[in-house]
Amino acid sequence: MPELPEVETVVRGLGPRLEGRELAGFSSSWPRQVDPSVRAVRRAIAGRTVTGLGRRGKQIVVSLDDGTGLLIHLKMSGRLELRSADEGPPGHARARFELAGGGTLYFCDARKFGRIRHVADPAAALALLGPEPLDASFSARTLAGLLDRRRKLKPLLLDQTVIAGLGNIYTDEALHRARLHPLRRADSLTWDEVKRLHRAVRQVLREAIRRCGTSFDWAYPGGRMQKDLRVYRRGGQPCKVCGAPIQVIRVGQRSTHLCPACQKSRSERVLNRMGGSQIYNQR
Repeated sequence: MPELPEVETVVRGLGPRLEGRELAGFSSSWPRQVDPSVRAVRRAIAGRTVTGLGRRGKQIVVSLDDGTGLLIHLKMSGRLELRSADEGPPGHARARFELAGGGTLYFCDARKFGRIRHVADPAAALALLGPEPLDASFSARTLAGLLDRRRKLKPLLLDQTVIAGLGNIYTDEALHRARLHPLRRADSLTWDEVKRLHRAVRQVLREAIRRCGTSFDWAYPGGRMQKDLRVYRRGGQPCKVCGAPIQVIRVGQRSTHLCPACQKSRSERVLNRMGGSQIYNQR
């Protein structure tokens, strides 16, 4: 699933091309992913002008001139593609936004998990999301307050109501950089460890944005961060820091990548207490 860096890359690429454009029409061949309905969205956006493209967590926010907005969640395989009038639709096109003066913005989604929502107040619709980890106001003190609970580190960091935008890739990468085991209890971190994690989260997200995100398949092409990942999808390969084989464990049905030497748990018994966590190497 595209995470904060991938969505930010999409927004930065499309923003200058869409801002100031008038929306002339909307259609969808997969109505289930449109809210409140295809007809309602078509009526709401017809004649409206795009005033800005932004991001909140993993969602794209299309601001319109009447104060309403479109929230587009790419989910597993969604992508946006702007094409001129003389180009045909791309593969897996599920929805299309016609632009006045020519051109079409396509929402493509092979797996059909993406969502398109028209909302009266985008900020209110996204109010339950946690803080943005790259905002200037997101300090180590802010992170310390979010970690003050009896939950394991990785599931907590993946919770979008705690921190917006982090996913499997960059959580694994940040925890490795911070030398923290993903099954550590969040409220057990020392102040120095909190500062390390804060720095690691921001560093890895900024680096990924500079590299246009991470690409593993056709769903999100063009990223370069995969060349610099330290642990994600590197099971069985040597750690780039210490040389120990990268391990993969299951945490909440998620594959979680770590270096057992760099990210030592306070107690090896923690894995046994998780009941169902299994260590295995990806060869």
